[in-house]
Amino acid sequence: MATAKFFDERTDQSETKARIIQKYFYAWAKVITPSAKQRDGKIAYIDLYAGPGRYKDGAASTPLLVLQHAIANPDMASMLVTLFNDADKNHSSTLLSEIDALPGIEKLKFKPEVMSDVVGEDAEKYFAEKKLIPSFTFVDPFGYKGLSLKIVNGVIKDWGCDCVFFFNYGRINAGLSNALVEDHMNALFGVDRANLLREKIKGQEPDQREALILEDLSQAIKAMGGTYVLPFRFKRGKRTSHSLIFVSKHFKGYEIMKGIMAGESSTQDQGVASFAYSPADASTPLLFSLAQPFDKLIADLPKVFAGKTLSMRHVYENHSVDRPYTKTNYKKALGQLEEAGKVAASPPASERRKGTFADQVMVTFK
Repeated sequence: MATAKFFDERTDQSETKARIIQKYFYAWAKVITPSAKQRDGKIAYIDLYAGPGRYKDGAASTPLLVLQHAIANPDMASMLVTLFNDADKNHSSTLLSEIDALPGIEKLKFKPEVMSDVVGEDAEKYFAEKKLIPSFTFVDPFGYKGLSLKIVNGVIKDWGCDCVFFFNYGRINAGLSNALVEDHMNALFGVDRANLLREKIKGQEPDQREALILEDLSQAIKAMGGTYVLPFRFKRGKRTSHSLIFVSKHFKGYEIMKGIMAGESSTQDQGVASFAYSPADASTPLLFSLAQPFDKLIADLPKVFAGKTLSMRHVYENHSVDRPYTKTNYKKALGQLEEAGKVAASPPASERRKGTFADQVMVTFK
């Protein structure tokens, strides 16, 4: 019922979520395609909770938009493998009909596969054992059933594979205190981590409870091999309703998604995107570091890299993970530090085009 209601109408939040998924998929495909051509000549889009394909107002949801993009792109039309699943057989049947009705669908070399399975232990086993072609997977269970660390780990374990999943904070917050869904919470966080988390959140204020839960989820993913974890939070009033969590093993994917999420953020502070995060404190280090403005970056860089010489690109790659800053923020910060005499750049500003700070410029921190 909840999933059906979700597709009744589009909201600003659902449209923002869809834009993030689509923008990343298109950017990811562009980056991965040249290498994929040298391998099996295939890339994949996987959606484990695909829905019926359209909202009740007739607007296409992400599966149809992805296929329309592939139809219009010759490279993608010849390479894209798609797998759509929804446990609701009515949704799957409707989606299949909508796919078959797309103009130009015959241009796709690989016919889209539509399934109607419950995502659970069988799916965990399949993705754990199956070697995947380069894939971007979207896991949107609209709750907690079927969402587990094993699913996430399974869909990112192979080369070129990234994942975004929907994290319904409200339901999971309640679920951690509900013995009836203990198994679901243990599958999501891991038994030991879930038990520790239950103790940590007892008696906490709502904002702190939320930060602790999202922090533990991020750290659990990292522990299983998801090197880069980037949450984007959606709020109703002052409270977070849900988040999109991006997971990748490669910095390039992290960099692309960070730029997309920054662009979709509703607010900025000193040019640093909010990623819709609530303020977080030092007891949640990943989220705390994702709540710092530009002044913090200016102050932090000379301390972290004191006495070192690195390229702008290396400064950015080494410092930006788990922080909200984009490459543009680093170029601006280093330019200001150079102007203040706190770093020396080679070539210096006098030999560069005004206002630029290229990736290869070497920076010496004094």
